Amino acid sequence: MAELTDRTVRQYGPLLRDLRRTVRWRLELAFLPEDESCAHGGASIEALGRGFDTLDAHRDVVPADVLDAWFPPAPAAVAALTDGQRWIARTSPPAQAGGLIEEIARRRGVPEEAVAVGAGSSDLIFRAFRTWLDASSRVLLIDPCYGEYAHVVERVIGCRADRFPLRREEGWRIDPERFAHALRERYDLVVVVNPNNPTGVHLDAAELREVLAGAPGGTRFWIDEAYVGYAGAGQSLEPYAAEADNAVVCTSLSKMYALSGLRAAYLTAPPRLAAELRRWTPPWAVSLPAQIAAVHALRDPAYYAAQWAKTVVLRAELVAALTAIGADLQVSESVANFVLLTLPPGGPGAARLVDRCRRQGVFLRDLSPLSPAFEGRTVRIAVRDAAANARVAAAVAEVLRVPLGVA
Repeated sequence: MAELTDRTVRQYGPLLRDLRRTVRWRLELAFLPEDESCAHGGASIEALGRGFDTLDAHRDVVPADVLDAWFPPAPAAVAALTDGQRWIARTSPPAQAGGLIEEIARRRGVPEEAVAVGAGSSDLIFRAFRTWLDASSRVLLIDPCYGEYAHVVERVIGCRADRFPLRREEGWRIDPERFAHALRERYDLVVVVNPNNPTGVHLDAAELREVLAGAPGGTRFWIDEAYVGYAGAGQSLEPYAAEADNAVVCTSLSKMYALSGLRAAYLTAPPRLAAELRRWTPPWAVSLPAQIAAVHALRDPAYYAAQWAKTVVLRAELVAALTAIGADLQVSESVANFVLLTLPPGGPGAARLVDRCRRQGVFLRDLSPLSPAFEGRTVRIAVRDAAANARVAAAVAEVLRVPLGVA
C-alpha cells in the first residue's frame, strides 16, 4: 500500500492537490497522505492566517488542540518583555545563554555543567538524537506517546523503532515489570514521556528510577518531563540524570511556564553528554526574548504553582461538563493540562468530531495519527479557561446532537 501510494502521489500529485480544493471529502481518512513533517496540533493558529494579519481573531477561537498554557507568563516576565520590547527586538542575545543556564542550575539544584539549553524541546530532540543514533541503532518508544519521537527516529534518522504498547484496559499505565522485561532486548535509546502525552498518565519517579537502575548496561534513557510540574513535588528525575550515566531529562519551558511562543527548553544530563550537546548548539540558539522571559519565569515558582492548581480545578470542571453530555462518552482525566474523550463505536469518529467542532471555532486534537491504539475514536482536549471550556462542551454536545445536561 505504501508503495502504491508513493507512486500515485508522484505521478498524479498536482492533479490530486487541485482536486482537493473542489472535492467535498467526507471519509474519515485523509484525501492525500500527510507530508514528511510530524503531525502536530496547531490547526487553531493556522486558522488565523499565514500572513499574521488577522491575529486579533484568536479571541474567537478555542485552541484546545494544542497544550499551550491557558494563563499568561509570570508578571515579571511580561513586564520585562513589554518594557524593553524595542531594544530586545533589535539586540543579539548572549551567545551561549549563560545566564539562563545559571538560573536553571540554581533553581533545579544541579551543576551548570549538567545543563544544555535549546529553542524548545524539538530543537534538543533533533540535535541529541542525530548525534547519538544512526541507521543501525535500536530505539524503544512508548506507544502511544508524543509523535515527534517516532518521526525523528524513523523518518529523519531512519533507524529501527520498537513499540512498548500501553493498554487502554490498564488505563494507559506503564507497567514497570512489563517494561523492565522489554528492556532486556538491549536498546541504544529508550524514550519515556512522563507524564505521558497524549495519555496523561504518570509513572511515579521512584518506580521509574528502579527500572532505569535495572536496565542493561549501555542503555540510554531519554525522559521527557514537559508536564512533570503537574505530577507534584519530587517527581522530576533531573537530579538523577545529572549524576547517573544512563539518563537524560528534557524539560520544556513552553507549556508549564506559558512560553510556547518564545521557544525555550533545557536538558539535564551527565556533564559529558551535556557538553557534547553544547558543542552542537549554534550560537544565539535561544532568542533574547526567550532567555529574558525564562529567567524571570523560573524566579517566580509561587505564581506558577498557583496557576497549576487552578488548572487542576478547571480540568475537573471540563471533565464534569463532558461527562454530563452522556451519549456513552468515555472521559479520562489526565494528571496534566488536558483530558481524553473517547467516542463509542458505531457513531461519529474522532476525525468527524474534530472537523465539525472546528466549524464552531473549537479546535480539538484527533489522536488517530499518533497510534492505532486509539482506534480512531479518541480526541485530546486541552484545558482552557472556564468560558472556553464551556464552549468546548457545548460544541461537542451539539455535534453529537445531545442537549447539554441530558445523560
